Amino acid sequence: MKHYTYIIFSSKYDKFYRGYSSQPFLRLKQHNNGESKYTRNFTPWEIVCIQEFSSKIEAMKREKALKKYSKNQIKLLINSSKNLLNTNRY
Repeated sequence: MKHYTYIIFSSKYDKFYRGYSSQPFLRLKQHNNGESKYTRNFTPWEIVCIQEFSSKIEAMKREKALKKYSKNQIKLLINSSKNLLNTNRY
């Protein structure tokens, strides 16, 4: 099973959220359906970055690191080749 970190963005509130999931698009749906306590007040969300990892531990470590990123660092990551959405791999 593959594991992913993802970044979602609420343009209405200019807010980013970083998370981990084995199914990032299903998780996005859950965020938009109000199933996450933190994100329910900032809908709608769109997925703007996905990174893939071979283990859950790696993905969770990356999520923890992403939570320390500034908005500028997040924007750089979103536009980089490290974002699977910018490649033909996802």
